[in-house]
Amino acid sequence: MTLKRMDNVGIVVESLDDAIAFFSELGLRLEGRAMVEGAWAGRVTGLGDQRVEIAMLVTPDGHSRLELSRFLHPRVVADHREAPVNALGYLRAMFTVDDLDATLARLRPHGARLVGEVVQYEQSYRLCYVRGPEGLLVGLAEELG
Repeated sequence: MTLKRMDNVGIVVESLDDAIAFFSELGLRLEGRAMVEGAWAGRVTGLGDQRVEIAMLVTPDGHSRLELSRFLHPRVVADHREAPVNALGYLRAMFTVDDLDATLARLRPHGARLVGEVVQYEQSYRLCYVRGPEGLLVGLAEELG
């Protein structure tokens, strides 16, 4: 058996509305929003009885999805939002954009803060990291040439 695809990346947030607005401005489209609850869901996550509001966003090409989750029960037990880029565990999601400067300008009103600076990698990419709502780390890349 071989791997068929990666379905989505999941991120836990406190405010679905803020995170949806940020990632929508980046260019993802809200595909759906729902409540996932009950023991059946808890059997998958190992959390027992749970209640989670989720939002699924899809990239413009339709190939990748981002699942945002807001846990109502059980409560969130850890917070990694301000962890530096060399912390163990989830690092960031990286998105390719058409125009890095224009994207940064659009994201700033949604809470984006540049981490470090925009840099150029050879003649291939302009890259940067930003902290979005709730300190989420997001990578942005503009292909050159």
